[in-house]
Amino acid sequence: MKIKTQYTCQSCGHQSLKWLGRCPDCGAWNSFVEEKMSQLKGSSIAAVREDFKADFNSEGAPAPAFIRLGEEPRGSKSALKHRHSTGSAELDRVLGGGMVRDGFVLIGGDPGIGKSTLLLQVAQGVTEHVSKVLYVSGEESLEQIQQRARRLKIKNMDTIFLAAETQFEKALSLVKELKPELLIMDSLQTFSTGYVESAPGTVSQVREVTSRLMNLAKSAGIAVWLVGHVTKDGSIAGPKIVEHLVDTVLYFEGDSGQTMRLLRTVKNRFGNTNELGVFEMTSDGLVDVANPSALFLSERQEPTMGTAIVSTLEGSRPLMVELQALCVPSPYGTPRRTSVGLDSQKLALLTAVLEKHVGATAINQDLFFNVAGGLRLSEPACDLAAMAAILSAIQETPIPPSTVFLGEVGLTGEVRKVTQIETRVEEAKKLGFKLVVVPASQKERAQKIKGITLASIGHVSELKKIVSE
Repeated sequence: MKIKTQYTCQSCGHQSLKWLGRCPDCGAWNSFVEEKMSQLKGSSIAAVREDFKADFNSEGAPAPAFIRLGEEPRGSKSALKHRHSTGSAELDRVLGGGMVRDGFVLIGGDPGIGKSTLLLQVAQGVTEHVSKVLYVSGEESLEQIQQRARRLKIKNMDTIFLAAETQFEKALSLVKELKPELLIMDSLQTFSTGYVESAPGTVSQVREVTSRLMNLAKSAGIAVWLVGHVTKDGSIAGPKIVEHLVDTVLYFEGDSGQTMRLLRTVKNRFGNTNELGVFEMTSDGLVDVANPSALFLSERQEPTMGTAIVSTLEGSRPLMVELQALCVPSPYGTPRRTSVGLDSQKLALLTAVLEKHVGATAINQDLFFNVAGGLRLSEPACDLAAMAAILSAIQETPIPPSTVFLGEVGLTGEVRKVTQIETRVEEAKKLGFKLVVVPASQKERAQKIKGITLASIGHVSELKKIVSE
């Protein structure tokens, strides 16, 4: 057995043959830790790949080194043609149509947000299409998982196998014995491999375990779902190579004090990115929210000052969202600009454009801005609605609740085009809105949607008249 010693930065994963006080990549101080790499015979990733090829693919001839672009790979079936429903329409949407046969999925989220609950429900949903599911937990005991399954009223328990294990090699032996179609690993930072002599959760362990799971998924044709811890800033802990290796990266979001949960995809090799799935956490587990727009607008009962509606796109899904603004006299010399759900610099920019081109000033007032429902908005199509909400708060004039605003706003005050205008207007019509304010350059395209009134606006100076009506 050969022992190779190296030093690894625990912040970014940079490796060096000698200890360094400051990482040359990320600049972190005292972040290098000595790690020993045990080069055991048969423990390399290549050996594992060949081992599982022999176990799982014994009937076919070896695949050729290359194929033509339009040719079907010999001895294998297209993963995209073999998707399995997870039992949740919202999750299937986020994945791009269902679980891919050999897909590698990484899911992150805050502690207690419901990741383990979601995975158990996925295990139940896919049992309608697969014969075996292996759930390996490095954080919870078997009794804890069984108790949660009973609370969630999980069915088809005989096809779901549980294991409490932190040694990666032992988990692989269970995979070879059971040959499941779906492997769930909860969570990445708790597993360690004997190939790396360091503590679980270190950069080297995380990178090695992820690499071997990726090779397992592709060589054995197993769908692998992996849970990752998140850092204080909300990103998945570990080096970025973890997100590069996997096929799909999902973020599970929500306030633990509320029942709504949002599932976003930020990377997907088998579907669209930036898709959004909406769930509601109940005593029986996560329930799909088929019409999230109605949920976000459920509290709107009468016209209120400082509120405006926008039709925003999350992936391919249009959502009607309420934007809220509040202006109060500032007790300080410098007024505050506080924003939740919208970038604070964006809020300051829109307020400046509003003061310059509309004449509505909030120089002596604190401005508070909020996106109802806990969503985070970043697309420019929300600019006009945000300015309408701020203007309504400054003038103390309520906007009719049946009005929707669409448009990007430039620094010179011009209202620019937005993407997929027909889809947004159609969603507004479906939910019973009467008037949609659209950019003047897109009114002709929006008129293709019948049964709804349109108002065009080319410059934000015209916004004051619309809000006052």
